[in-house]
Order: sequence, then structure tokens, then C-alpha cells
Amino acid sequence: MKNKFYVTTPIYYVNDKPHIGHAYTTILADVLARFHRASGDDVFFLTGLDEHGQKVQQAAEARQMTSQAHCDDLAPRFLHLWEKLEIQHDDFIRTTQPRHVRVVQETLQKVYDAGDVYEDEYEGWYSVSEERFITATEKESGEFRDIKQLKEKNWFFRMSKYQQRLIDHINDNPEFIQPVHRRNEVLGFLRQPLGDLCISRPKSRMSWGIELPFDTEYVTYVWFDALLNYVTGPGYLADETLFQKWWPASIHLIGKDILTTHSVYWPTMLFSLGLPLPKTIFAHGWWLTGDAKMSKSLGNIVNPLDLIDEYGVDPVRYYLMREMVLGQDSNFTEASFIKRYNSDLANDFGNLLNRVSGLIGKYFDGCVPAPQEETPAEQEVRQCAESLDGRKHELIQELKVHEAIEETLALVRKMNKYLESQAPWKVAKEDLGRAGTILYTACEALRISAVHLEPVMPAKTKILLEVLGAETTGVKWGELQSGTKLKAHEALFPRVEIEK
Repeated sequence: MKNKFYVTTPIYYVNDKPHIGHAYTTILADVLARFHRASGDDVFFLTGLDEHGQKVQQAAEARQMTSQAHCDDLAPRFLHLWEKLEIQHDDFIRTTQPRHVRVVQETLQKVYDAGDVYEDEYEGWYSVSEERFITATEKESGEFRDIKQLKEKNWFFRMSKYQQRLIDHINDNPEFIQPVHRRNEVLGFLRQPLGDLCISRPKSRMSWGIELPFDTEYVTYVWFDALLNYVTGPGYLADETLFQKWWPASIHLIGKDILTTHSVYWPTMLFSLGLPLPKTIFAHGWWLTGDAKMSKSLGNIVNPLDLIDEYGVDPVRYYLMREMVLGQDSNFTEASFIKRYNSDLANDFGNLLNRVSGLIGKYFDGCVPAPQEETPAEQEVRQCAESLDGRKHELIQELKVHEAIEETLALVRKMNKYLESQAPWKVAKEDLGRAGTILYTACEALRISAVHLEPVMPAKTKILLEVLGAETTGVKWGELQSGTKLKAHEALFPRVEIEK
């Protein structure tokens, strides 16, 4: 039996222009999916768009378009970006798709029939920007915009009914909410009485949403709609066999700003439906610029398409995965990007290919030499390369992607030092066989490094493996075939010169 791995991103709000935060989460999901596919696991990777709600309706009205036409016009921007970023998702869901609308309505009917939905009048503060009612404390925090007071009749989900059950689940399953400080944050939130969740909006105020099956005067609240995408994708209420295969999700990747909706709203909804909870909800940090969160109002959003056009897709993927410690915030500057690019990719990884291919071309007519007897220096390199796979798998399981990358780059740096110390260009003048052993060792370690980095940099590692004639090889030492003619190549990562 293969292991299964089901990973999701949040579904992104269709009104947002894709920025580096969207790119980061989606690349992270793609990297994890690729790692698991390479390990032989069955993988399902879901991403998509959240297309309902008041802001979409208002934006469509401003453009003098229907809400659906507005969404249809904007959705391709995300698909275009994912294609540019080498994202290999298995499903791309849009909440306006009939398959999702049906799941939302059937789910609403289920929780209604279970007695978990009731009608009541509510008066309070409403944030138009967040599309939800907020408490007086939240209002005073200054974190919410477009606030107004509303009094209206609505439908409510009995979220409070499941408060203690959720607390018990979090305490009994330490891996459920990660990292630990986010888990503690949710437990702190749950120390206060948990209110019920308003899950409707009157059509008189907002018509762009999925109609309640038990009251056609209302549409459903956008979060109740959006969260259900995670079960729509793998076939809930449509394909029982498929759904049983993939659910529960292995990991929901989210930004820390949507922690409460995913760690409180979503589990209580699943409890009501009698469905198991996802194994892990991981809330990563924000990308900052100048210690401020990226936002349209501050005008500090980094467009990943601009970076890709300037430097290529793989350096962008590499930087985002290497630079952020999962769970913490990270500061983006173009200077730090170029520094990481030059040090890791141009000077270390790309330079190692240039050195071994150049020396093999000079001394072995461009063909991979046959290794002879290993010295302790080669044995140390081989042991380091052979142990890398196990270390990488442990780190990926712990979601320490940046450390897994660093382990691989450590091998690359070790190879550059090994070449310096062994000096095959000097050895070749007296002992060509020994020089061949040195170059085979360096070339094989480079090949294994490329295989390990493929999930992070699929395009550049493909080129490197093609140069070595090793496109179908794995991480086992010795798979590089002696006698293989190296293909001509340009520099994988030309240095970026910084203007003073």
C-alpha cells in the first residue's frame, strides 16, 4: 500500500492580485507534493479561488459586470501565475463551480437537519473588509476597516456546542495545529466562551453567494462556503470511494491571519458533519517588506511575476523556500534575494557544475570517467551523500523545508572544498586514474544534490541532470554511468552583478 498525502493551500480571494504571499504558500504546497511523489506516495494537491462575497459583488458592480463575469475575467491571472511558477496542482477549485455549490447546499441541509442551525436576530459591529461580525474588542484594536453597525435577522451555526470537544482534540493531538505557538494561541482563544457563528447574509444586503436550501431569502456566509472546498475537491457527496481515499487531509497550509477560521470554524463544522479532522493545520508567517506586512494600502506588495521575469522561476522558488523558517515571519528585500542567489546558486551549485564539466571536458574528452579505488576522502563524500536522503525525509516530515535545502547545499559546498583540496587539475598530470576518481565523486555528489533539489527547482535540476545524462536516476550512489558524454551547457545561474 502506498502512503497518501493530501495537501491544500487556502483558496485565494479572487479580487486580490496574486502577490508573493500567494506564491509562497502555493510553491510550498508544490514542493511538499513533489517531495512526496518522489518518495512514491500517492499525492493530491488542491488549490483554487474563493469567488463569493460582498467585496466581489461590489467590485463587479464598479466594473459594470455581473459577479460571475467578473470572476471569470480575474481567475486566469492565478492559473497563469501557477503555470509560470511550475506549480503541479491536481485540482483547481472555484467556489462558483456547480460541484462546489451542490456540496455547500447539501452540507447546509445536513447541519440544519442535525439541529445545529437556528435563526436569531443579531446586532453588532460588522467589518465589510473581513465580511464578518466583530466584537467590540476587535473593533477597538484598529485592525479592521470599513466597520458599521448592523441589526438583522440571520441563521447561526451552533459552534459553541463543539467547544470542549475541539479543546480535547487539540490537547490529544499535538500535531493538529502547528507550530506550537499557534496551537497555544488557539487554546488561549478557546478559554473564553465560544459564540455561535452567523452563517447567512440576507439577499437584500448581499445577493452574490450560495443560496440557503432551507431559506431562499439568504445566501451563505463566505467562510462557511469557502472552507468546504477542502472536501469538495476530493469528492465529498459525489464520489465516496475517492473521498475515503483522500480524506482527512494530511495538511492544510494557511497564513497566520486565517488561523481562527481554520482552527475553530472548520473543525466544528466537521464535527457537525461527522467527518474526521485534518491531521495538521500549519500556519506560516507573513512576508514583510521593511518590517511591515505587504498590503495594497501601503503599496509594498512584491509581484512574483516581476521577479520571475527578471531572475527566472527556479531562483524565486529557491529563495522563498530557503529564506523563510516555517511559522515565522520573513523579510523580503531584493538585495537579500540577490545575495542568496549569488552565494547558493551561482557560486556553489552552478559553479560546481561548471567546474566538473570543464575538467571532464579537458581531461576526459567530455565523458564521465570511471572511478578507481576510493580513498578516505571519497568514502567521506559518499557517506555524506548516502545519508542525505534519510535526513531530508525527517526534515520534510517536520516541515523544516529550509533545513532540508540547507542539508543539500552543505553537500554542494563540501564538493567545492573537496575539489580545492584534491586539485584534480594537478593530479591529472601525474595520475589520470586518480583524477578521474575525484571528478566522478564530485559529479556523482552533484547529481544526487540535483535529485534532492528537484522539488524546489524542477526546471534547472532537469537541465543539470540532462547534462549528466542522468534524467531518470534516483538518490542511490553510483547511478551515474561512466562513459556518458556530457552535454554542452550554459551557466545554470549566471551571477547577478549589483550596481553600486
